[in-house]
Amino acid sequence: MTIQTIETKPIDGQKPGTSGLRKKTAVFMQPGYLENYTQAIFDGIGGIGGKTLVVGGDGRYFNDVAIATILRMAAANGAAKCIVGQGGLLSTPAASHLIRKRGADGGLILSASHNPGGPKADFGLKYNGPNGGPATEGVTAKIFARTEEIDAYRILDGGDVDLDALGDTALAGMQVEIVDPVADYADLMGTLFDFDAIADLFRGGFRVCFDAMHAITGPYAHEILENRLGAPAGTVINGVPSPDFGGGHPDPNPVWAKALMDVMYAEDAPDFGAASDGDGDRNMIVGQRCYVSPSDSLALLADKADLAPGYAGGLAGVARSMPTSAAADRVAEAKGMAHFETPTGWKFFGNLLDADKVTLCGEESAGTGSNHVREKDGLWAVLLWLNILAATGKSVADLMADHWATYGRNYYSRHDYEAVDSAAANDLIANLRGRLGDLPGQTVGNLTVSGADEFSYDDPVDGSTSSGQGIRIFFEGGGRVAFRLSGTGTDGATLRVYLEQLETAPGALGKDPQEALAGIIAAADALAEIKVRTGRDGPDVIT
Repeated sequence: MTIQTIETKPIDGQKPGTSGLRKKTAVFMQPGYLENYTQAIFDGIGGIGGKTLVVGGDGRYFNDVAIATILRMAAANGAAKCIVGQGGLLSTPAASHLIRKRGADGGLILSASHNPGGPKADFGLKYNGPNGGPATEGVTAKIFARTEEIDAYRILDGGDVDLDALGDTALAGMQVEIVDPVADYADLMGTLFDFDAIADLFRGGFRVCFDAMHAITGPYAHEILENRLGAPAGTVINGVPSPDFGGGHPDPNPVWAKALMDVMYAEDAPDFGAASDGDGDRNMIVGQRCYVSPSDSLALLADKADLAPGYAGGLAGVARSMPTSAAADRVAEAKGMAHFETPTGWKFFGNLLDADKVTLCGEESAGTGSNHVREKDGLWAVLLWLNILAATGKSVADLMADHWATYGRNYYSRHDYEAVDSAAANDLIANLRGRLGDLPGQTVGNLTVSGADEFSYDDPVDGSTSSGQGIRIFFEGGGRVAFRLSGTGTDGATLRVYLEQLETAPGALGKDPQEALAGIIAAADALAEIKVRTGRDGPDVIT
């Protein structure tokens, strides 16, 4: 094996988004595309000579081939060691834990998260830093800058590693350690939660349906729920990772996890249902005929987390992304905890977690996590819910009813307009931006605008400022709508519209969210001229 230095040129469009670089699989498979971006990562973090990296992905199509390329490049760039999940598999939270446990210098995670997989679908690659979290804004900027000036990449001319064989091997002087992708993560969960109490639930006949959506959490859920906690075989469905996620869309929401929703709304529904996504960092929670929105889930966990052993001392604080409802803020204020509103992207939580300013974080896009790793963590959220259910003896529906009676209900929904013409989507946001100063005082239907701005975040830890993070419009009476273009899609632009209305009247807490938000929905369309500017009669996905 010899090290080759391959001349190359910059490739347009390699700017990382909120979670690394995501493109169509066919784009990543183009000659030099993966190699250019991988070398830009290595160069952007100051080189990898003598460093240790964790490498793994969600098992989607091209995962194993890409890892083989990355290992040959890591060896050619002088890395001392790569720790790789067996079969090339690692959930994103498990990779974050492994980076932290092993004291690695960072990691490369191959995933497009909740996006579909396959030769005609999506692929992604992101770098996580030594704290186990996604690259900071500064590091991301350096990686992108390198993609624009790269002129060569280094790679071995051979030397593939057997990703299925546990143990150590050498690759041109670099050590490659293939590890069980599940064991370390499962052990960590055992230190955070009362496994005996949860196991007692199952022994008492408590029934759970966990939908792994043919994605990475299948092996983790089988090991923890069925093997360690004693849930009956069949508790985990769709539990074998598939390169194309069984031909489905591994996004845990009521639309794409319809099979689970059908089970949980049936006459003989299990007591508790949950799902996770492609790379294992998102979750959906549903009880018997009771869907829990991610915003409400975060708020409930913030209120009850101290029932689990790992959080018995209480929480330092809670953070949420700007589009997430303010339900968690109400809990924090009532309990005297610090609370923070950040831009979308888990990397913004990393500083707060590292500085011990918060313990719990969450996003409306079905991501929740804590200071145990530096990523959101789907299965962790499921286990915390199970711990709370075991400790209280209440149902999901009862827990939510009690929560709303105590704190009020932040009715909430997200409307996604997918694959919108990029120019039209950008014009819509630009038009709103130009009118922000004129909106306060305007009446739309029976709502009056009380304020409007474009969200900007001043990081309380490092002092950095992140501007242009979404348009917010507030209404008298506790209503809000936010508009944002997503950075997670690969086709056109996705316009996300976030809708929220606070309700505290005891007799008005049980409405359907779309009914409760009807006025906000109409105002959002009127103010942003969504139908006119996008040509869409309605959203593609409502969650």
